[in-house]
Amino acid sequence: MNDLDIPILKKSYELYKVFHDYRKLVLKSDRFTIFKRSEDIIIDIVELFLEAGYSKSTNKMPILEKASVKLNTLRFLIRLMKDTKSLDNKKYVTLQEMIDEIGRMLGGWIRSSSR
Repeated sequence: MNDLDIPILKKSYELYKVFHDYRKLVLKSDRFTIFKRSEDIIIDIVELFLEAGYSKSTNKMPILEKASVKLNTLRFLIRLMKDTKSLDNKKYVTLQEMIDEIGRMLGGWIRSSSR
């Protein structure tokens, strides 16, 4: 199985690439605090999706729930970056749209795994 065959993993991969491109545009003072923390959370989310993709059905729910918490934390940090002017509104909207799409996909995965 190719890891990028998992649609939510592909979207998370794209999120990281876009976020990484913004690195050079963020002030150094923010780059090593809130930006770094957000980047780490994105990587955590990718790892959790990989783990859930390879887990047995009975083990998926705790992993997906943890990913959901991480995604909500990321959503909060991205909003905080916008409010502190670490990100401009256009970049914020781009990231939030990607995060929202991943959230919808994750919600569907959680619903289908809980049956």
